[in-house]
Amino acid sequence: MAASDPEKLLREEFDRWAEGGRGEDMEVQHLPIVAPMLALIDFKPTDRVLDVGCGTGWLVRKIAPLVPAGLTAGIDISDGMARRAESLSAPLPNVVFSRGEAEAIPWESSFFQKALSVESAYYWPDPAKALGEIFRVLSPGGSAWILINYYRDNPHCRQWGRILKVPTHLFSADEWAELFTQAGFRDVTRQRIPDPTPTPEVYKGPWFRDAEQILKFKEEGALLLHGAKPQPR
Repeated sequence: MAASDPEKLLREEFDRWAEGGRGEDMEVQHLPIVAPMLALIDFKPTDRVLDVGCGTGWLVRKIAPLVPAGLTAGIDISDGMARRAESLSAPLPNVVFSRGEAEAIPWESSFFQKALSVESAYYWPDPAKALGEIFRVLSPGGSAWILINYYRDNPHCRQWGRILKVPTHLFSADEWAELFTQAGFRDVTRQRIPDPTPTPEVYKGPWFRDAEQILKFKEEGALLLHGAKPQPR
């Protein structure tokens, strides 16, 4: 089946990111908000963990030592990103990567105990379908964790949609939580994770108006959503 236009645009754009080396700096950019999320997750040594939209696999490599008797898998819509992730992660015995869309995760149902996604969900062409797929591949009692910087409640990121070269979804925290609930998740929570990194005195890039706006953006924080797949009665 041919990819729809949004999927094709997304794949081509992130293939360009991979070719240009733009996936390599994601750990530096995102770890300050990801580390607090990881501290909230009760990883077990035998857990099987999925990273949806893994890019070059930096988060997979971060999680792999936490599940030494388990597995950490990453999927990305970009072939280039998935290949780069495999190359960078070759020394690790308990990781695997594949090209895959969030709306059609290439694993059997109830396989994973944890599923994470960092700065990817607002790119998904069909977020409701993607969350349904994440729900499907989680085992009962499993949990999903989604972290995003681009959401409506933070007014200092809304301009990103005009700059990005692919379609995005600018949902509120309430709208994301409702999508979690509609997918079947229970005990859905949301919280903010501020970015503590220093702010430059002068900013001339495309993403923010000035340094003051960056500071306000960081103070508002990233949005972390969490939900659990119910155990059978």
